[in-house]
Amino acid sequence: MSKMTSNRVVAKSFSWYEPKLGYCVFIGYFILALTTFTLLKPFLDLLPISNLQLSMGTGLNKLVIEDTNSSQPSISGGELIILKQERKPICNVSNPKFDFCDIEGDVRIHGSNSSTILFAASSQMGTLEGDESWFIKPHPRKYDRNAMKFIKEFSVKAIVDHEEAPPCTVNHNVPAIVFSIGGYSDNQFHSFSDLLIPLFTVSAQFHGEVQFLVANFEKDWIIKFQAVLEQLSKYEIIDIDTDDKVRCFPRMIVGLKFYKDLKIDPLTASNGYSMKMFRKLLRKAYSLKKSTAIKIGPHTQEKPKLLIISRKGSRSFMNVDEIAEMAKSLGLEVVVSEATKNLNEFSLVLNSCDVMLGVHGAGLTNFVFLPTNAIVIQVLPWGGFEWVGSNCYGKQPTLEMDLRYLEYKIKVEESSLLQQYPLDHPVIKDPSSVTNHSWGLFKSVYMDKQNVKINVGRFRATLLEALDLLHY
Repeated sequence: MSKMTSNRVVAKSFSWYEPKLGYCVFIGYFILALTTFTLLKPFLDLLPISNLQLSMGTGLNKLVIEDTNSSQPSISGGELIILKQERKPICNVSNPKFDFCDIEGDVRIHGSNSSTILFAASSQMGTLEGDESWFIKPHPRKYDRNAMKFIKEFSVKAIVDHEEAPPCTVNHNVPAIVFSIGGYSDNQFHSFSDLLIPLFTVSAQFHGEVQFLVANFEKDWIIKFQAVLEQLSKYEIIDIDTDDKVRCFPRMIVGLKFYKDLKIDPLTASNGYSMKMFRKLLRKAYSLKKSTAIKIGPHTQEKPKLLIISRKGSRSFMNVDEIAEMAKSLGLEVVVSEATKNLNEFSLVLNSCDVMLGVHGAGLTNFVFLPTNAIVIQVLPWGGFEWVGSNCYGKQPTLEMDLRYLEYKIKVEESSLLQQYPLDHPVIKDPSSVTNHSWGLFKSVYMDKQNVKINVGRFRATLLEALDLLHY
């Protein structure tokens, strides 16, 4: 056989094997891919973002991806890839302290006529099924029936057909926050704890570009805290109780989140929202100049200033002049003042002081205006005030505000209750037997009917401790 003939035979032989070899290679790669997928499938199932599913028929037909970060469909290889999404929660009504909704998209509110908030079901991430709705009272004392009794209720409802919604009267291009200033807002402690601090934590993210819609509108409250509210929102506050317009927003938050009295959730604080940041906002709102308390040193000529919070009615000092004279004898400058509604003026008085003294009560809430490292002295009346005193104005709240805390617990002979009850009466002898019954009984006896007459000789040690803390 010639060399040329031999080459033709070999070429013919290989041409016969080419398609066979191609099939073998394809089958080999397919088996390798299938084996690899089988081995890796347990690990793929653990991926947090996507769940991969292979449909096997005549071959690899389609890949379906379930993605928690997108709801948009896309095309791959001529087939529709469906991106399914877990729906973002819209309203949380399971928390025992508050109800809270965060709605994005086409949101409409009709306040005075129907107290209804409507939003497009497809506007939130994911798609709602049917007519989902919630009834929300936007005030963070859900567990307190007395406080919530008169709070306005809103119906929050998802709609599929836009024709169900009334046409917009006013279109807003900023988010809205709906909240109620009802409850115990006439009390300074509750104004800060229930309203201003929660409002700060939810609105600070918008840097003033947010509209407040207020239910249970109280003009005096708005005026009293106007300086703070203006730091949180650049827009005029709307009384949603009397507003007859249909207002449309791109986003709406309904309700306020509550953590603890005069505290901010540490998880929120990780974003920069803390009591220190809130106090910084107050300093700006009221133009407070004194940033830190006095430091007493060998060459200090200025006297540290003590503010004594006086009260009318219950839990007042019966010998305030005697306390003031003793404090002056220790080298303190003394100011005696009742907490006033005019915070523009009273905040300046607070901010000028280094030590603040008061009997347990809402007036102590004004320590938010004190300079950093100032000292708060809380006087605890007779009758088991340890828990409520610590929770409201004690070490933890003051620590988070960069303040220092001292406590003076009176003895029974310093209480006016001795003038009302004999020594062997349970109110005097065993306060726990009275206070364990109910908060109402505790309040009516120990808070509403008691004043204090401080033993200045005994109290002197507490003031000396305060002065010691002010030294370098």
